[in-house]
Amino acid sequence: MPGLEDFEGSWRLERRIDDRLTGQVLRLTGRAVFTPDGDDPGAGLVYDETGRLEIPGQAPAVATRRYLWRARQAGGLEVLFEDGRFFHFISPGARPEARHDCAPDLYRVCYDFSAWPCWSSCWEVRGPRKNYAMESSYRPES
Repeated sequence: MPGLEDFEGSWRLERRIDDRLTGQVLRLTGRAVFTPDGDDPGAGLVYDETGRLEIPGQAPAVATRRYLWRARQAGGLEVLFEDGRFFHFISPGARPEARHDCAPDLYRVCYDFSAWPCWSSCWEVRGPRKNYAMESSYRPES
């Protein structure tokens, strides 16, 4: 698994969201940028995502996200929401997996770094009003 510093920089982002409740496929194309979080190099990285979200039957929309990524001394990466709340932990390993319980919904993710520097994440989200799969692919922006 790459180290935290390996993510720093700009990435091209392609995302497919299969909404199983509506039968729709949503697509996002955009950019993800990892920048140092403040002046302390050990503080981690800020993940900022901006993209064009295409929803069938609707005008395209601008979508944004922000997360905080931190390295753990014992290995692996911690992902936090923008406000600092814990989101999930990416454990070191051949195919890291994580989960986030947000009752009544459950989010499961699997990361794939095997084609580094290209990488991906696959989310499965289930809940009373949610049922979708989301695959995001990242490649370095040149």
